[in-house]
Amino acid sequence: MTTATQAPPTATAAAPPARTLPSAAAPSLPSLTGLRWMAALLVFGLHVHNFRYFGGTGGRIMAWGFEAGASGVSFFFVLSGFVLMWSARPGDRATRFWWRRVARIYPVHLVTVAVALVMVCTLPRQPRPTPLQGLADVFLVHSWWRPWWQTLDPVSWSLACEAFFYAAFPLLALLLRRLGGRGATALAALALLTVLALAWTDAHHWWAQPISSFPAARLPEFVLGAATARLVLLGRWRGPGLEASLALTIIGYFLVPQVTADYAATACTITGFALLIPAAAVADLHGLPSLWRRRRLVRLGELSFAFYMVHLLVLRAGTHLLGTRPRFHLLTGTVVTAVAFTVALGLSWLLYEGVERPARRLLLRRPARRRAA
Repeated sequence: MTTATQAPPTATAAAPPARTLPSAAAPSLPSLTGLRWMAALLVFGLHVHNFRYFGGTGGRIMAWGFEAGASGVSFFFVLSGFVLMWSARPGDRATRFWWRRVARIYPVHLVTVAVALVMVCTLPRQPRPTPLQGLADVFLVHSWWRPWWQTLDPVSWSLACEAFFYAAFPLLALLLRRLGGRGATALAALALLTVLALAWTDAHHWWAQPISSFPAARLPEFVLGAATARLVLLGRWRGPGLEASLALTIIGYFLVPQVTADYAATACTITGFALLIPAAAVADLHGLPSLWRRRRLVRLGELSFAFYMVHLLVLRAGTHLLGTRPRFHLLTGTVVTAVAFTVALGLSWLLYEGVERPARRLLLRRPARRRAA
């Protein structure tokens, strides 16, 4: 979601004019915020499935619907590249950009790390990280080495990837601003082919360890999102509309269980994500119908980062009441899942309103200028 707040202009479905929109005044894209919530929900469903809240028929339904939920993280990576390129400010200094990203993710990250530490110290059977592992998690470098990648709050491995993307973004933005439509298209195609090549090598066990959490291996998804944003900014995007892009995304999502797990599954969904995100942006720009722009979905999308960071801690804490892999019947599993979801959503609202927003305002507040004598 961009920092600008202008309403999307109403227009026909024609492509935007072939010029670069001023990034500092880029219109907001609420559909992308709504889509962000759906990606977070897929990850939640995957973890409920992994905790085996459901047995029998319920377990099979959860496997069908959410076994591919890890693809929601891939969606986040593509979306991150798109949004950062869309909202990039001309002439912005790298240090200012990095500080804004710290203000965006670090307060919630530190709070969830503290909660995870409390859980480690007070609840039995919690994995205890070494001091070095804990420090790597705090400074978001733990995904670079597989033995550290899921310490404390396990989902923070993706934040370590995002931190690497942020470090590389000023250089990527400089490159993209020098490219026209053809250059941005070529870069997007190269990023897509790199994802497919990495997926093939991962499926054929070319790597000594899985690369699904390795930041450098996830960078092409981020680059793909940034390149498609550049095409939309230039008015050179020629992808299908929102409905067709969503259909391709759903098809790719349900193809995931047919391939090897881990990074290889990215090959099924990457094309759909690369089409869906700019299609939703174009729909907002032209005032075209979009389910994802509804007010409640956008509000949930605003809570999605906090929800993503806290939901797995809620599920872990629940094992001390429910046991591990309880495999409830359909009705009981549905009630338990609804309770866990409600608790996680309530905590995410507290994190968003009590930590994320005020901390970001505080960290980004500029000192008031002194009055001239």
